[in-house]
Amino acid sequence: MTNGTTKGSRLALLLPFRCIVFIAVFVIGALIVDKKVGDISNWWSIAATAVNIVTILIVLLAAKRSGKGFKQFMGLTKGKNTPKKLILLVLGFTAVGYGGLNLAGLVCYGSIMPKVTVEHVVAPMPFVLALVNLVLLPATISFAEDGLYLGCGVNSFKNKYAAIIVPAFFYALQHCFIPTMFDAKYMLYRFISFLPLTVIFCWYYHKKKNPLPMMIAHAVLDYATAMTILITSSSGELYDKMLSMV
Repeated sequence: MTNGTTKGSRLALLLPFRCIVFIAVFVIGALIVDKKVGDISNWWSIAATAVNIVTILIVLLAAKRSGKGFKQFMGLTKGKNTPKKLILLVLGFTAVGYGGLNLAGLVCYGSIMPKVTVEHVVAPMPFVLALVNLVLLPATISFAEDGLYLGCGVNSFKNKYAAIIVPAFFYALQHCFIPTMFDAKYMLYRFISFLPLTVIFCWYYHKKKNPLPMMIAHAVLDYATAMTILITSSSGELYDKMLSMV
């Protein structure tokens, strides 16, 4: 293989990787601590950072095997973004991200902030780990997920529809298992939450080969989530109040 745009590329086989790994991490983790899978959901952000690091290594290896560095592999070149364009795109992508979350909450639970999100996605964890992950999660998420689903995914298909639909599907699907809970309604909620953004990410990247605005927006969204976890981890009273409001 001489480039990353060949239909049926082996790189496309990497797309289910994060789904499989997250299921394994939570199932095995629950067995080790002798708890139910849902009882360790508050550790998802630490698990995500760990899986991000492994994913980044895989993406770097894929780039090396294609004869490119990460920047070339992703299309991260100068001159594609003016400051104004970059800001507008980041704001637009961020708005789509929050819009998808709110819409999915209304569709599945009748609320833009379902109780399941407060109980499992922004649940408190040890404060020191939450503080460390406030830096690590946003710093790794874009390189891992966008590297995998855009660089390895979108670039693996000649057909423009497959190049958008297949990576976007797996990009959204992985969120059904972050954290892993074997509940159909919850999994549908997580899938719908992220599908609009992943489709737009894959469409825009396929058209423009300009990942920087998406990578920044992605980091912003995860920083906001990590900050919320830090806040809930800093005050049990505040977390209890959040629970009582949903």
